[in-house]
Amino acid sequence: MNKLWNFFNNYRQFGLVVVTFVIGLALDLAGKDTASHFVLGVAAIANSIPIIIDILRDLRSGKYGVDILAATAIITSVIMGEYWAGMIIVLMLTGGEALEDYAEGRAKTELTALLERAPRTAHVLRGRKTIDIPAREVKPNDKIIIRAGELVPVDAVVIDGQASFDESSLTGESMPALKRLNDQLLSGSVNQDGVVTARALRSAADSQYEQIVSLVRSAAASRAPFVRLADRYSIPFTIVSFGIAITAWVVSGESIRFLEVIVVATPCPLILAAPIALISGMSRQAKRGIIVKSGTALERLAEIKTFAFDKTGTLTYGRLELAGIKTAKPFTNDEVLALAASLEQNSTHIVAESIVGAALGKKLKLAKVKNVEEIPGMGLKGSFGKYRLVVGRRELVEQEGMSIPKTLAAPIGKTSVYIAVEQAVAGVISFDDRVREKSKSTLESLRQMGVKNFLMVTGDNQKVADKIASQLGINEVVAGALPADKIRAVEQEKERPVAFAGDGVNDAPVLAAADVGIALGARGSAAAAESADAVIMIDDIERVSVAVAIAKKTIGIAKQSIWIGIAISVVLMLVFSTGRFSATLGAGLQEIVDVIVIFNALRAHGPFGEKRETDI
Repeated sequence: MNKLWNFFNNYRQFGLVVVTFVIGLALDLAGKDTASHFVLGVAAIANSIPIIIDILRDLRSGKYGVDILAATAIITSVIMGEYWAGMIIVLMLTGGEALEDYAEGRAKTELTALLERAPRTAHVLRGRKTIDIPAREVKPNDKIIIRAGELVPVDAVVIDGQASFDESSLTGESMPALKRLNDQLLSGSVNQDGVVTARALRSAADSQYEQIVSLVRSAAASRAPFVRLADRYSIPFTIVSFGIAITAWVVSGESIRFLEVIVVATPCPLILAAPIALISGMSRQAKRGIIVKSGTALERLAEIKTFAFDKTGTLTYGRLELAGIKTAKPFTNDEVLALAASLEQNSTHIVAESIVGAALGKKLKLAKVKNVEEIPGMGLKGSFGKYRLVVGRRELVEQEGMSIPKTLAAPIGKTSVYIAVEQAVAGVISFDDRVREKSKSTLESLRQMGVKNFLMVTGDNQKVADKIASQLGINEVVAGALPADKIRAVEQEKERPVAFAGDGVNDAPVLAAADVGIALGARGSAAAAESADAVIMIDDIERVSVAVAIAKKTIGIAKQSIWIGIAISVVLMLVFSTGRFSATLGAGLQEIVDVIVIFNALRAHGPFGEKRETDI
């Protein structure tokens, strides 16, 4: 009884229509035709009023949809005394809307699950004591303890111990991830065993979990713009429908023929199929650790012709390994590394994390740097005591008025960062990076799905960029790129739409400028996630091709559902224009068509174009 009441409460209008339908049927079977027709007629007219109001509102704003056919069919049915036909159309419309609501609820299950489990408490080390504070009060560089069974309160890096963490609700990765020294922990992940001590990287508000929750709310609030696809066909479909109906009326001389045609032209498949497919597809993406913010982004993702990639942390692992340090007197290697890490601990860039990780690995003490300023794509500046520090690219150091001696020239083919103290270059730190194992196969998958051009855009030097590009078969490379250069490179691409995939703060502008921006959010910055149209939560570039595969299949199903609806409706209109079948039968057949088309659209929620969870 409770389930029945909950159903009625959730789908009230549909429930009232069903009750009215049953009452009308009971009266009809009891031989009380007049009472039955009165009940059905009043219910049909009452339910057509909201549709008519929506039509008038749309016409006033310059829009034109296919709802006019449904309203015409209901009103004409009542005028001509075909009460059952009118009521079946009402049942069809409200039933279709109830099914859409159900599908939307089912499709958003994966999206809303995150909202139910937020980290609330953190165990923070204060000297030798451990105190419990609200997660929102944790600050960067606080030392926190995460015990077995507990949620990670903020993004952090392991500094002692090891344990397996369940990140499935964040990344879609079903296997627990073993975290050791210097490995990053995502807020919202669950410690399955052991105890670890970690250093907070960000506050709770800036951590991964809060970013995902923000994206979930954005996705959940997004209406499905692709429903406009149905309206693209609304004028010709409506003209054809009225044309067949009027022709049947004029040729036969029977006004009932008009009704019999209009009844089967009721466009529920057009109205409902596309948004259901989109919502289901977006849910499928979320289940695979991919948050797509809107239906528009999903549609564009399915049509991508050019893919541009950032290099570090996207095509490569971004886990830069320390290759060497050159210093100028009187600085030592450890001093240069410690100074660089002290400033870089204020950044989320891949290079910054690598420098900090290398320093902590050597157990170097990091100082507190003030007046920190991050120049996207260039580096950082700050103050340490009375000294001015600069850490970043060669260009940044030279802009600050310093020249780099030949003895500190960066090694060829390596990612290098310069460190300057006051007005003198103190040293250069060099790193090696490796191409991700799945980068090449991901590009090949995208080629097979119709992506024609590939572009690598990076702030790294030309020799490093060319080396990586040659390994991946990318012919077009833009190296030494600042944020403005990345935007220019994307805007100049002729084969559109253009997608850009990246993860750093300096990628945020180009992610917003691209037709589709894709942020690799597992390691990425809040700015990148905010600017992107889609965010991949797991540190796996293969999910880029999975996202495109799901988008293509989803849009294909949406279009297929619309065309199925149009084709069946036109066939039924021609058949019923002969006058051999009643309007009531036509309304019943249209109900069956609606169910077929809507369930076809729900296929977008199923697995396709991707590996199963167990294969990953």
